[in-house]
This record gives sequence, C-alpha cells and structure tokens, in this order.
Amino acid sequence: MTETGVLIRRLGDGLRGITPAGAATVLDAAPRLDVMVLEVAGGHLTWNVLAGPSIPAAVVDDVELAQEWVWAIYGERIALALGEGPSGTSATLPGSARQAADVDGEWHGAAPALPALASSAWRLAYAHWASRWWPSSTLDGIAALDQQLLNRDIAVLTEQCEALLDGADAIGPPVGAILESRPRASDYALAAGDEAVGGLILGRGVVGWDWRRCPPGLVDASEKAVSWQVVRDGGVSTIAVAAVAAPGLPARLPAHLRPWARIATGGAVRETELRSADGAWVGETSFTTTGSTARVDIYVPDFGITSTGDEAESRRLIREFALSRLRRAVSPLGDEGADSPLLAEIASATDDSDF
Repeated sequence: MTETGVLIRRLGDGLRGITPAGAATVLDAAPRLDVMVLEVAGGHLTWNVLAGPSIPAAVVDDVELAQEWVWAIYGERIALALGEGPSGTSATLPGSARQAADVDGEWHGAAPALPALASSAWRLAYAHWASRWWPSSTLDGIAALDQQLLNRDIAVLTEQCEALLDGADAIGPPVGAILESRPRASDYALAAGDEAVGGLILGRGVVGWDWRRCPPGLVDASEKAVSWQVVRDGGVSTIAVAAVAAPGLPARLPAHLRPWARIATGGAVRETELRSADGAWVGETSFTTTGSTARVDIYVPDFGITSTGDEAESRRLIREFALSRLRRAVSPLGDEGADSPLLAEIASATDDSDF
C-alpha cells in the first residue's frame, strides 16, 4: 500500500499531532464545512470529506490510550514513533522531497495496518458529518437524508469501530435533528417576495447563507435560498426577506429553533424573527432611510459560529459532492469501496417521490 507522509509533533499542553501536509485538525481556529471529525479513544481524527478515504490527521491527548488505533490507522512505524516522541528535528521521508524545516516534528511514512478498520472509521466520520452538513436543497435537487436510516448507518459503523472508540462518539441525534415528516418538493413555494406589494421597489437580491449559523434541516442549502426586496412607501423602506425551508421541515418547530434574519442597509442594522409560510421562512422590517441594496444573514440565536471568511466556494463544492454521492447511490450494487454509499444515501437517491 502506498505510504502517506505524516508529521509527528508536539502541540503543547501534552498534545501530539499526526498530520499529513496541509491537513486540518480539531485545533484549528474555526471548524471548516468540509472537515469530518471523529472522536476516538485518546484523541480526535479529521479528514477532508471532499478528498475521499485517506490518511487522517490526528490530535492525541493520551498516547497510551491511543496506541491501538494509531497502529491500525497509521501503521507500526507511526505507533512506535509516537510512543518515542518527536525528536524536534525535521527529517526527510525516504523517496520524497525534503520538507521545510520550520516545524518542530519529524516526517514518517504512514499506511494503515488494518485497512478495513481505517475504512470503517472514515465511513463513521462521514456519517456523523452528513448528520450535520448534508446540503439538502429543494432548489438544487439534493434530497434530504432519512435521519433514522442515518442513525442506523452510524450504529453499524460504531460497532465496527469499537476498537477505536472505546465509548467515544456515542450515537446521538445531531443538533436540530427535528425532522418528523418529508413533504414533497412540489409542496414548497420557492419565494415569498413575488406577491404584489404597494410602493416603489428599490432593489432585490438573492444570496446564500452561512450553514454554521443554523441547525441542520431548517433552511435550504442552496446559494439561491435567501431572497430580499426593498420597497419604499410613504417615507418608509420595508425590507422583506424569504429563506426557502429545507426539504422535510416539520410543521411544528420549537420556538428556539426558528431562524432570524439580520438585515443591514444604509448603515443601519435590524434583526427580525422569521415565520414559516408556504415552505419558506419569511419576515420583514422597516427603515426610515435605506439604499437599494441589503445584506441579509440568516441565523438561529445562540447557535453555531460566524464564518471568518467567504465559504460560498466551499459550499458549492459540497453540494456537487452530495449530488455525485446521490447519483452513485442510485445503482449501488457492486460498489463496495471504502466510500460506498450509506443506507441513508441509497434510500434518498432511489426515492422519486421527493424530487
């Protein structure tokens, strides 16, 4: 099996890192949408979901407890090197170009000692990731995943990964796993701003939203999900906002999970709670002065974090990834690779009643 170069280094506070070049870890300043995380005994593993099955990055907080899975996921050489601790020098992995010597650590070649277990770990991390970040979208034709089937996938994979988990990453519904029914896409009105309104329309816009700010299953993941309209009438500007609801949104929803809109225009900012109406979240607020443009951010109060940058491209790639997974899941027979479709993906891909 081809080896992957990984850097073993001390991270402070008793932590050790095992990282392929450029890999994200749980110590990064902000979680990325495309990063999968699996809590394991004595540490955490991370993969980039768009890269498919690969050698993960690890942050180890208990070397002794982690040794068994380090051996399984990275091979004997890495397990021995981790036990000895990094030398504080930057070495050259045999057969590779010399690495930059600006980090405290040492490069080694890694390959799983138990490839089947490594594959199951990736699949379990992916199933957990899908519970949070699967970009279900009526507008972009990305079917929602059935949460009960996804929980079944997680249960089976958790059992397969028992040697890694040691009680970590127990099965539990993700934040906002609140879906009780799955209406058809044809039941959804795609915009609430098309109704006749009085006054002068100063401007309109369509934007995406930061997935980090809402629990899954509330708002459509499309970059066309959020629309706004500025109307001037009687010296007052009213900005109406509509956010397309996610596929499968239940009819009843706890008040603390309802999304809000933060609207900024002309130097002024207003926040307004959105209400459910015909498959969309809608609301409006008024300004005495305004321009013809607005910035609209959708969020659930006290949930998640604000993105530190523009994630539109990352969201686009994740939507393309999800569509490719569903296309592949339509005919899964014979597909037994490490990244073969989950039961939840197969069910969604073959359910023609939703899309």
